[in-house]
Amino acid sequence: MATKILIIGACGQIGTELTMRLRQIYGNENVVASDIREGNHELMNSGPFETVDATDKSSIENVCLHYEINEIYLMAAMLSATAEKYPKKAWNLNMDSLFHVLNIAKEGKINKLFWPSSIAVFGPTTPKENTPQQTVMEPSTVYGISKQTGERWCEYYHNKYGIDVRSIRYPGLISWKTLPGGGTTDYAVEIFHEALKNNSYECFLKEDTNLPMMFMGDAIKATVSIMQSDPEDVKQRSSYNLAGMSFTPQEIANEIKKHLPDFNINYKPDFRQAIADSWPGSIDDSVAREDWSWSHDYDLKKMVVEMLDNLK
Repeated sequence: MATKILIIGACGQIGTELTMRLRQIYGNENVVASDIREGNHELMNSGPFETVDATDKSSIENVCLHYEINEIYLMAAMLSATAEKYPKKAWNLNMDSLFHVLNIAKEGKINKLFWPSSIAVFGPTTPKENTPQQTVMEPSTVYGISKQTGERWCEYYHNKYGIDVRSIRYPGLISWKTLPGGGTTDYAVEIFHEALKNNSYECFLKEDTNLPMMFMGDAIKATVSIMQSDPEDVKQRSSYNLAGMSFTPQEIANEIKKHLPDFNINYKPDFRQAIADSWPGSIDDSVAREDWSWSHDYDLKKMVVEMLDNLK
């Protein structure tokens, strides 16, 4: 049976690049992009697109039926910084959308489901360095609470109903193709745009704020890899830790200066600093590496070169 995929939230930061990658692998016509708004030119013109509200179960079901979908990637979510401004709205979007797709899977209408979690599931009481796969999780943000709850529901639906649901905890993601969408790690993308445009950047986090990050190419690679893995290799049905690199604003600024010597950065921490302070500085992803052979390709140096070359 051909793999027929629906991506919900396809026009977001991850969804856009994930859609293009999956179309390369499975064929344009077999990957249906959907969102509440239209995406970029390449996404809209390379394959089918449907307007879908992630909080409306019947609109998801109609698309699944029409295209004979057997796999869903649920990428729609309200991210950390935005969710703090609209807590109830964030909770409703993040939880309702997950319940809809879990129930569609439970009803036997699809075979496999991908749902992204985040390092936001961790909180101030979590071990800061090399945060283990299983550890204390007391998230202090609306986004983190919704992701932690989602992990519990995914595992519950797998154990109780045999749903093949797979998940990874994304760190901060960095891409030159799409702009970020209201997260606490957005500075690591903004900094490149501002460095090239104005030779300076005002950072909303303190200079020594160390956070786990990942180049988008690695995040897409991990997503495809876990979904293509044999079901028996996917042993964690809550979500997997995932790591690429960790750095501070000062470290990324110093790396950019090697290519743009006149670049300067100053710091004006805002409400996002408290969110960042509640998250780990580095992640232990040895379980993902062991279970389904995950490995990353990009470190800070390689990522900076790639970002500057493409954004120029």
